[in-house]
Amino acid sequence: WCMLVLLRRSGIRIRAASSLSLLARRSRSRWIRRCMSQSQSQSQVSQSAAAPVGSKRKQDGSGETSESKKTRTAASRMSELVIGTHNGTFHCDEALACWMLHQTDKYRGAKIVRSRDKATLDKCDIVVDVGGVFDVDALRFDHHQRSFNETFDDEHTVTKLSSAGLVYKYFGREVVGNVAGTKLDAEQLELVYQKLYDDLIESVDAVDNGVDLLPDGVKPAYKVSTTLGARVHRLNPMWNEKSDDDVLYQRFLKAVAITGEEFTSILQRMTLGWLPARDVVRRTIEKRHSVHPSGQILHFEEFTSWKSHLYSLEEEMKVEPQILYVIYADSAGKYRVQCVSESSTSFKNRKSLPAAWRGVRDEELSKLSGIPGCIFVHAAGFIGGNETYEGAFAMAKFALENTE
Repeated sequence: WCMLVLLRRSGIRIRAASSLSLLARRSRSRWIRRCMSQSQSQSQVSQSAAAPVGSKRKQDGSGETSESKKTRTAASRMSELVIGTHNGTFHCDEALACWMLHQTDKYRGAKIVRSRDKATLDKCDIVVDVGGVFDVDALRFDHHQRSFNETFDDEHTVTKLSSAGLVYKYFGREVVGNVAGTKLDAEQLELVYQKLYDDLIESVDAVDNGVDLLPDGVKPAYKVSTTLGARVHRLNPMWNEKSDDDVLYQRFLKAVAITGEEFTSILQRMTLGWLPARDVVRRTIEKRHSVHPSGQILHFEEFTSWKSHLYSLEEEMKVEPQILYVIYADSAGKYRVQCVSESSTSFKNRKSLPAAWRGVRDEELSKLSGIPGCIFVHAAGFIGGNETYEGAFAMAKFALENTE
């Protein structure tokens, strides 16, 4: 505009002035574009400098690192895998089977398809509890066919495997290792793998295959309706509820989660509590003769979950004669003497505390037994208490050395 004023003052024609004005505007536009271009270049340099050292960018300009591409590709492959099982009413065994497969490296995140259509199942990468085929190489794990006779091992001859047992048998060690909550060596892994079948998986197999818990003709003393299988069953819609494939699918996913919670809870209690206790029980058994020459009284210097290990370690260590009494401190700092039962599932003691002591307490019990500091003896004769270790040991020693 200043140039136009000067031109006007100089008497130059307006057409010429207009031409100069157009040139000025073009020059200004070029200057703005040049500034924007420099700003963008500085921004790209800044982003490049902020990128992690050693990260390789794709040549197409997308900015994706090769490492992130590999991760995305692996996740995509996992999501493409499909686990097949049957539709309709669901059960504990296939719910647990699907959950266990999701804990493996290969099938983590795999989609679950519920169908009985052969063409649909044929497209699945692995199939459980449906299809009429058991073939490990083909990844088909059904157990309903008449020819099926698979059991967990030679020691488990009564209970045939369900889909849960099949998946556990062939994928269980990997699942246990991934879910354990702590690192296990080979010996520990095998020990936990075997125990978890006994403590959880076999019951799922037995219920699904109709194996009675009690012998024929023996009526249960009471009803148990809170088992894992019962909890899964209750997730199925009731007869008077609306139901369709979508409703059943969502409820089945809840069943999968419930079985997984049970599996994880039992397993991690084993690995974080039961397994460390085994070493404590072993050491205590090894020094049992320092407590009493017979070797039939154990003294746990720290309270330990000993019952589930004692019987198997007695057999493994060839302990003779059998251990009869266990002494340990309770939470109040007093001492208990407890009888060892005939087995881990029995309420019958190998040798109970004297009948005359049972149900008697405190000073009366001390006078009766001649042992100071007595607190009680249970009416069933399986446990007693004393103020001191010496008193508890005297109670165990008397019970050991005297017959009724």
